[in-house]
Amino acid sequence: MSARPAPEPRSAYPHFQTITTRWMDNDVYQHVNNVVYYSYFDTVVNQYLIEQGALDIEKSPVVGLVVETQCHYFSPIAFPSLVHAGLRVASLGNSSVRYEVGLFRDDAPVAAAKGHFVHVYVDRVSNKPVPLPGKLRGALTPLLVRQEG
Repeated sequence: MSARPAPEPRSAYPHFQTITTRWMDNDVYQHVNNVVYYSYFDTVVNQYLIEQGALDIEKSPVVGLVVETQCHYFSPIAFPSLVHAGLRVASLGNSSVRYEVGLFRDDAPVAAAKGHFVHVYVDRVSNKPVPLPGKLRGALTPLLVRQEG
């Protein structure tokens, strides 16, 4: 088992998206339920790709399928906090991308949670992996913080 990662500062992420928590995000323990964190991951990635013109959710011939995901929780988030989702790309392959996300509660200087997911980009019709389209690669390259070997 690998060592537990430490929460990172905001400076570790080149792009941010603010997400409003909702009353229904809280669970019986009075904090955002763990499954909701994954929806925040999806939101920051897909909103970024749409804003960059790299994803048309209805018409893009290439779509990303999640093949791996993980989250480490450091401190709770609860409604009515704002979540500032930091986004970076850790690996940019031929047909896959590893996105890493830090979730920051309100003005906190370090992440309340840190996670990642890997998208494999496939042809929408055949579901077969395809090379990343140029527009997508161009949108992701500025977020690349390190290239895995």
